[in-house]
Amino acid sequence: MQAMTFTTSLVLLARDRVLLPVPFDPDAVWGARSRHHVAGTVNGIRFRGVIETVSGQRGLLLGPAWRRDGGLDAGDAVTVELAPEGPQRSELPADLATALDANPTAGEFFDSLAQFYRKGYLTWIDATRRNPGRRAERIAVVVQLLADGRRTRPRQE
Repeated sequence: MQAMTFTTSLVLLARDRVLLPVPFDPDAVWGARSRHHVAGTVNGIRFRGVIETVSGQRGLLLGPAWRRDGGLDAGDAVTVELAPEGPQRSELPADLATALDANPTAGEFFDSLAQFYRKGYLTWIDATRRNPGRRAERIAVVVQLLADGRRTRPRQE
């Protein structure tokens, strides 16, 4: 996925919250999804977050501890590089990508998950390497769980 690089100024919101404005439409650049989990850098400091709309502006919220440690405050100009975080659907094995395409609800929910949850499902599917017959079964289970809005699969006791 394409990384986006831009320069912007931090905006002070109510209650000492600071927004890092995102000057592009992530749906147009990276594809439509309900949540855009991103990773990258702000003035060279690694950052992970979710692009959201706050007070009518699209951006990333920066907490007080992160700003303090990064030496950043409202009004500061910053150089930002962002890219979608974690495995993207375009990078998935063909069998799983096809199954998610066949069930748009599951595919959309997968796209909205943080990388931790996506990797959890992928690890469980990939654990079938010694028993390839189970791979299709696990993909079917994962697609159903995603369609049901489940972030993780139920653990076996």
